[in-house]
Amino acid sequence: MTNPTSPTTIVIGGTGFVGYHATLELLKRGHTVTVLALDTPLDGLLPPDVRYVEGDIGKMDDEVLLEVLRGHNGLVYAAGADDRTLPPRPAYPFFHLHNVATVARVFALAREAGVCRGVVCSSYFAYFERTHPEWNLAAHHPYIRSRAAQAPAAFTAGGDSLSVSVLELPYIFGSMPGRRPLWSPLIAYLRSPWPLFYTKGGTSMVPVARVADAIAGALERGEHGKSYPIGAENRTWAELLGPLSRMAGKTKRVWTVPTFLVVMALALVGLYHRLQGRESGLHLSTFAKLQTRLTYFDPRPAQEALGFGGHGLDDALQDTVDAC
Repeated sequence: MTNPTSPTTIVIGGTGFVGYHATLELLKRGHTVTVLALDTPLDGLLPPDVRYVEGDIGKMDDEVLLEVLRGHNGLVYAAGADDRTLPPRPAYPFFHLHNVATVARVFALAREAGVCRGVVCSSYFAYFERTHPEWNLAAHHPYIRSRAAQAPAAFTAGGDSLSVSVLELPYIFGSMPGRRPLWSPLIAYLRSPWPLFYTKGGTSMVPVARVADAIAGALERGEHGKSYPIGAENRTWAELLGPLSRMAGKTKRVWTVPTFLVVMALALVGLYHRLQGRESGLHLSTFAKLQTRLTYFDPRPAQEALGFGGHGLDDALQDTVDAC
């Protein structure tokens, strides 16, 4: 029987990778959870005490969405358009709609419904746009521009009564039932007989379980108007791919591809998209410069502020390989 005094939280996008794990963590912490998502979950995916509402927030009338939001004091927004989406040219209106305008609308309605705490799952690209303006990321990449605009839109929509914090998420590893990880093409490449070629550079990464911890921590103690870069470890691509190849059963040396070849290859992909009348959220030839950098940050301040650790990456890597 539900405890009437327990926190009541709605997870928008709760059948997706991050939202699913956030739902499980919130249940562990005593939350009563509603999941609002596009996709009907697989049988047994969500625990029986989770209330499920199927719906497209972009198409739901305000009155309908307002009624779904009522009765909750917490909101986790784990939806939106990611950088893999390939909309018609120009791409920015699409990303603005899904990552900025819809977030502002949902959080304004949540404030009206009496929700008092909210978390937006965003991208660590927004962190680099904020801390490295000389890289001009928002100017070059429609997706990053939308993520940079997302946080202030959510903060403004929250107003004085709805505390909103944003989690800036890097590369995430782990698995969930019934869904192959987005890393499946990479794992297939690692398992192939081909030599392992990759770019120079490296990045921050995190197990999905620690993301779920951070989401719950942000609901409990996040500061309104604050963005938190969430990570566990910083590794070069070689430091990531070496262990992954061993886990995949193929111990391989990582051969670094010269950056100019990466730029040329991605430019050809971008040209192909252009001929199709489509545009990536990441300007591909320009993105090569970001891909080959060390896009690191210190994860400890957010870990301390939100009360989560940085452990478990290798276990999450193994889970990823096993699920592919």
